[in-house]
Amino acid sequence: MAERSTAAVDVADTSGDQPLTAQADQSTADGVAKNRERDTEDVEAQGSGGTESPGKASPPELHSGHKLARRYRLEECVTRLDGFSSWRAVDEKLRRAVGVHILPADHARARSVLAAARSSALLGDPRFVQVLDAVEENDLVYVVHEWLPDATELTTLLAPGPLEVYDAYQMVSQVASAMAAAHREGLAHLRLNPNAVLRTSSGQWRIRGLAVNAALRGVVSETPQRTDTEAIGALLYAALTQRWPYESDAYGLAGLPKDVGLIAPDQVRAGVHRGLSELAMRALANDGATASRHESACTTPEELVKAIGEMPRIRPPEPAFTAPPEYQRTTYQQGTYGRPAPPGVTQPVAPPPPPLQSRTGRALKWAVSALLIAALGLGSWQLADALMDRGGTSDENQTQTTDDGDKNSTAPKPTKTLSIENAQEYVAEGDAQHPADVKLTYDGSMTTGWRTSSYKDGPKIVIKPGVGIVYDLGSAQEVSAATLSFRYGGDHTTAKLYASDSLTPSSLDSLDEIGSATTNGTTATVKVGKPVKSRYVLVWLTALPYSGADSANYSYPGYKQAITNVKFTG
Repeated sequence: MAERSTAAVDVADTSGDQPLTAQADQSTADGVAKNRERDTEDVEAQGSGGTESPGKASPPELHSGHKLARRYRLEECVTRLDGFSSWRAVDEKLRRAVGVHILPADHARARSVLAAARSSALLGDPRFVQVLDAVEENDLVYVVHEWLPDATELTTLLAPGPLEVYDAYQMVSQVASAMAAAHREGLAHLRLNPNAVLRTSSGQWRIRGLAVNAALRGVVSETPQRTDTEAIGALLYAALTQRWPYESDAYGLAGLPKDVGLIAPDQVRAGVHRGLSELAMRALANDGATASRHESACTTPEELVKAIGEMPRIRPPEPAFTAPPEYQRTTYQQGTYGRPAPPGVTQPVAPPPPPLQSRTGRALKWAVSALLIAALGLGSWQLADALMDRGGTSDENQTQTTDDGDKNSTAPKPTKTLSIENAQEYVAEGDAQHPADVKLTYDGSMTTGWRTSSYKDGPKIVIKPGVGIVYDLGSAQEVSAATLSFRYGGDHTTAKLYASDSLTPSSLDSLDEIGSATTNGTTATVKVGKPVKSRYVLVWLTALPYSGADSANYSYPGYKQAITNVKFTG
């Protein structure tokens, strides 16, 4: 199978004027190889260095300790190439670490870098490393961005081996969802690679360099959505196989064997998840081929998000059980208490104390024996009396049961947890919330979830009748309650349950409300008033608490809520 590349090309600035543009040479394998070689020159890692390209504009003479805008103190140069440099710095005003890209104001790409940085800053999506400042000052152009000391690059995560299936699934889900949101705002990355994708200590995946990294290197593409989608496919391929899906080595990963072509991840390494393997092939440019050749290619991040949503959900691994330490009997001996015995020496077990031999001890023994004999006699008499009464009772006086169960019993009816087969966000009016995240409400993890937008008015949602998710239980089930876990507490969250006839009901008025609950905490149990059988159940939020900005949940201050877990019982 011939390899086909749609990746954007880094174009050398040889004229000193405006950056040139070009497309990837798709006609020969040599052209593809050259494009991939350019790809490997990207040095964006925190703490990794680069070399200055000959013929480029020299970066300004800067050094550790230099201050920009009397605020940003440069600490360490981590990249120096292509006429610009990247630094780890300290924002002395806010006392935090930041990253800074610096290039001369007369650099051919200075204007495009400023424009890209300001566009990225306007997006304000915390799934991306945020641009904090973009300034032209004293013949310099510099872009200040977040520095995440607790984050680890995908390059580093892949060094010991491929990711676990659930981690790879979370990575591609979150990255694809973030890029789909960026492209809806007209922003492309064009330099997505293992150095640009980070996992924080909380397990969230974040992307750095949106639009800016491509502008720094003069990268352009006539098909930006396809370029970013193929890059996500390459990230997933690498996460599953620890191999780069092209012939050249890159980012510390070995490439594929030469003259073999692009083969599916589950053919490269045993035990690869088949669904994720096919998803990677659908995203990569491979002459239209996929792992099974039954599914169409994904050419945009939005299509990739949809394909991920159609996959059977991948559950997190069960926590490993650790056996408690074996109980050890200890003894007390004078002179050795609290000190271990010497090696090879077994401590003798202290003999039991001798029996009581005094007159008082003998009297006590006889008294205890007499009490035991009396108790045994009384117990035997009561047992015999009970057996005689039972033997004389007719069958008509026995407890009667029917097929409907014991009507006189007060024991509660046992409940069972109902499995969730699928889910879909329901939009009654206005825009959707975050449809790609609905599966995170029943993935078994309390740290992930589906979130609403942040609203200015509340707690009651006033601009629409509500927001929520329809859950598919696989078949008609008798639903008795729903247990909801939320991220935010406060005054107040109102949740309602509706029985639906499909995953996409025609209107809210056509549904039957079967339960409602209001809480000021982070959990709520919505009980169904009367037994209801339904395959589809809508969890509908009509009031949300107020909460401040939440970078871990990618949200702004306002009236909002996030559902982290949903459990139905019947």
